[in-house]
Amino acid sequence: MSQPSIRKIGSADEIPSGYRLDAARRPFMYGKIHRVTVTEARVDYVGSITVDPLMLKAAGILPYTRVDVVNVANGNRLQTYVIEGREGAGDCCLNGAAAHLFAAGDLAIIMAYEEVAAADLPGRKSLAVMVDSHNRVSEIWTYDTPSPESVGESCRHGQAYAQIA
Repeated sequence: MSQPSIRKIGSADEIPSGYRLDAARRPFMYGKIHRVTVTEARVDYVGSITVDPLMLKAAGILPYTRVDVVNVANGNRLQTYVIEGREGAGDCCLNGAAAHLFAAGDLAIIMAYEEVAAADLPGRKSLAVMVDSHNRVSEIWTYDTPSPESVGESCRHGQAYAQIA
């Protein structure tokens, strides 16, 4: 087995860019629904997550898209696919085995990804859909993916989330 090449770093100024903007495909989070309230958890239903189509439209997530779902209360994370609920009803129902990891009233984050050529990432838009306590879309935040040269110019460390009533 070959040994790695090791470069000692004495200061932040000596850190080389590790970014490769080539044809390699990378998963890119293009849309998420942030802090949605789980309305149901149904073990007896064939797997998936049921979501109000108004939230899906706002985030650009199509039905049957694979998504990650994170439980804000306990940290559980899973992958499943989205199916449409009732438009305007605020549905967010974890179905099947996923129902064991969530309960009605839990807050969740639903994230959808797409495979994108690394060279196409800078400037690509990512949507974050904010909902109120009744799962009504209240805001849509759009983020631009930075170029390698501008990484570090948009620090969000410590940015607190303000619950929208």
